[in-house]
Amino acid sequence: MNPTTVVIFVLYLAALLVIGLVVGRRRIRTPTDYFLAGRKVGPVALLFTLAATNFSAFFFFGFAGASFKIGYGYYGIMAVGTSLMALSFFFIGRRVWRAGKRFGLITPPELFSVRYGSPMVRYVTLCAFVLFTIPYIATQITGGGIALESLTDKAVPYELGAMLVTFVISAYLLFGGMRSDIITDILQGAVMLVAALAGLGFVASGLGGLQRANEAALSNAPELFSFPGGGGFITIQIWFSYLVLWMMCDPLFPHIFQRFYIARSEKALRFSMVAYPVVTMALFAFPVMVGVWGHASAGFSGAPDGILPFMVKENSPSLLYGLVMAGGFAALMSTADSQLLVLSSMLTRDLCKTLFKGKLLRGRELKLGRLLVLLIAGIGLVIALLDLGSIFDILTRTTFTGLAVLFPATIAALYWKRSTAWGVASSILVGEVFYFTTFFLQEKGIMDGSWTFGFLPAIPVVLLSTMVLISVSVLTRPPGKKRVDEFFKAVENGPSQ
Repeated sequence: MNPTTVVIFVLYLAALLVIGLVVGRRRIRTPTDYFLAGRKVGPVALLFTLAATNFSAFFFFGFAGASFKIGYGYYGIMAVGTSLMALSFFFIGRRVWRAGKRFGLITPPELFSVRYGSPMVRYVTLCAFVLFTIPYIATQITGGGIALESLTDKAVPYELGAMLVTFVISAYLLFGGMRSDIITDILQGAVMLVAALAGLGFVASGLGGLQRANEAALSNAPELFSFPGGGGFITIQIWFSYLVLWMMCDPLFPHIFQRFYIARSEKALRFSMVAYPVVTMALFAFPVMVGVWGHASAGFSGAPDGILPFMVKENSPSLLYGLVMAGGFAALMSTADSQLLVLSSMLTRDLCKTLFKGKLLRGRELKLGRLLVLLIAGIGLVIALLDLGSIFDILTRTTFTGLAVLFPATIAALYWKRSTAWGVASSILVGEVFYFTTFFLQEKGIMDGSWTFGFLPAIPVVLLSTMVLISVSVLTRPPGKKRVDEFFKAVENGPSQ
């Protein structure tokens, strides 16, 4: 066990707790204060929190592992595709912000409820968001437990590491809510940035420079430098699918969606729209390049996701290795904390508050929100500690397509006045049921993937959801004209500040 690495992690976790304590000293009076930081988040903080919360542990370890197998083409799929998410900031984020400002919205399902005046739509969207978020929280806790066990040479066992991660995240969220979340995201984003730049520099230096690293990798694995990449993975259909998928599903992660509400102004959203692609294109180069360079170094025999820690450890001083691993740790924690907070807000307001008509929650909404943070964190920890296996693995593997199904409903809610509650609900239910059915049939070997015509499943599934939404909306009655006019007046002509 490297003492330097342990010291780095102890200081890092202590800093997160201190932030929570300091921020928690500010009086939090309302749910808007706790869940949305009072809607006063400026452009730089908004950019950091959007980036940090979207870059999970997969950014550090999964990207490098995929690039080790597929090659440089994976950079185009991930960096360019994720950059296109900035278009969603413009077409979705601005209107969500305006609606949130006008109607006092806090959670994603509340937008659908206000738009259609339908409890059914609220519960359908709530179920979809929750279904794909709880398993994701568990995977972040699992990643934290594995990382701490590895970094301490099993001096901290997996179970203790997972509990420690859960405790730290829950603690600073309990104290400061979204404000703690944002400030820790800034810290964690800075750690990720420094770790990525330093790690790339040291690995390149250890391999004799950029040119020599690429030459050695090219000599050993030339397929990683050309289309269609390792294993023939990058076809035209797959390339197109990923570019569209990230633009559709990333904004529908509830912890990303909720961040559209927290902006101080539309200017903050516009700044993020411009800067986010720059940050993405720059940071994503680190894991992709290191993954490809794994073929320039002898001695690696583990699973592909372990290539980045191996390369950094082989080519960097122990202090930097600890920093880079802290960056990976920051990535998973900055995602898990945001997911915990948004789930707490949704279960508080979209489930408990609506079921009890607000009567039992007067003056108790903040207490319930904090209690639910602990409850959801506990559920995530239990899933991480117990081998509950297949169903949670499947939900995690289907998260991106499952959330992409909500994209047509979101666009319709924000742009199509004739869309109806039944159209939106049918679109989501049919899309999810169809996708899960085909997924299970393929898992059991009963059917193959030819029905996607070479595209990712998200493409035909979203097309089906869109057709269902249009068809059912045309056949059913839209909300009253007064409700529709009031909503679209807000989202089309909302305040710019």
